[in-house]
Amino acid sequence: MSEQEVLKAAAKIVADFGSHDVEAYFSGFTAEASFMFYTHSERLDSRLAYQNLWAKWESEDGFKVHGCKSSDQLVQLIGDQAAVFSHLVESQIEFGGEVSTVHERETIVFALIDSGWLAVHEHLSPVPSE
Repeated sequence: MSEQEVLKAAAKIVADFGSHDVEAYFSGFTAEASFMFYTHSERLDSRLAYQNLWAKWESEDGFKVHGCKSSDQLVQLIGDQAAVFSHLVESQIEFGGEVSTVHERETIVFALIDSGWLAVHEHLSPVPSE
């Protein structure tokens, strides 16, 4: 188990999100993954629930990701099969034909499953105003 493997898995999720590669992005999460977003009122208790919300955003709101950058990364290894990854995220997000830059903090919990790192939980929050 290595910090570099977790960083690689996290980088793939960020890159796939940033290029709006929906299939590749969701492949970085287990089916049972949970998600907590400050922009959504309820916890999402599965990857499918998030995929459905994503599809709704696309169809109803014109949602599209135009880019994503990660900085201030930290990996905390927990035993041999779990890790917590936290970072700052800057994303260019389109809703309703308007692209805006969003600054957020994100924590992703990874588990070593079948010799690969997959995300089992994601928590997103806004960067506080200074």
